[in-house]
Amino acid sequence: MPDEFIAGRNSVLEALKAGRPINKILVAKGERQGSVKEIIALAKEQGLVVQDVDSAKLDSLTQGLKHQGVVAATSPVDYAELSDLWAKAAAKNEPPFFILLDELEDPHNLGAILRTADAAGAHGVLIPKRRSCPLSGTVAKTSAGAIEHVPVARIGNVAQTIKELKKMGCWIVGADMAGSQNYYQADLTGPIVVVIGNEGQGLSRLTKETCDFLVKIPMKGKIASLNASVACSLILYEVFRQREEGR
Repeated sequence: MPDEFIAGRNSVLEALKAGRPINKILVAKGERQGSVKEIIALAKEQGLVVQDVDSAKLDSLTQGLKHQGVVAATSPVDYAELSDLWAKAAAKNEPPFFILLDELEDPHNLGAILRTADAAGAHGVLIPKRRSCPLSGTVAKTSAGAIEHVPVARIGNVAQTIKELKKMGCWIVGADMAGSQNYYQADLTGPIVVVIGNEGQGLSRLTKETCDFLVKIPMKGKIASLNASVACSLILYEVFRQREEGR
């Protein structure tokens, strides 16, 4: 089994539909109902090997990841280039809408963000090459297939990338409790990059200083912060709302 795999019925189905290079499909013995039947049919149409295995083998391969009886052995996920994200926005005749993750480390958070990014109409996600969660089987499963539709580009220095994006006409908004205004009070129209920080430390000092402005999420409870993917979802949908109202 290669290091890269996709687990879960919806994730595998979306990978097949998107034409992702797949080596073979592993299906738990006795699983032939619902979407599994569709997965097997698509796999055979594409000339892929479908192998029946014990569910325990899938448990061992996925190391605790919920596989729902289906695992696809794949080649490593291809990362996009920044130019691909711009091209996606141009193809839709929309101002660029990107998410930049400043050293996010949890694959479940990354997967959830990809899922929301797809739903909110974002054109892609930027992640640093170092000290950041890479695309993986866990990310693919958590994204529920969104990893097939949201391009992810790897970048070098975050602050330098932000400066380049500014030169290209983007407004950079960082999510941080030090923000001067609530996220729903800010103008999030036009070309925009939403920057989300690390789960524990939030945005780095340099990233904060490089953003055009910071927004905060008001809270009344005793917990000082939200999960990174939840915070990101709130802001992405505010961008979505403002774009829809501006049409």
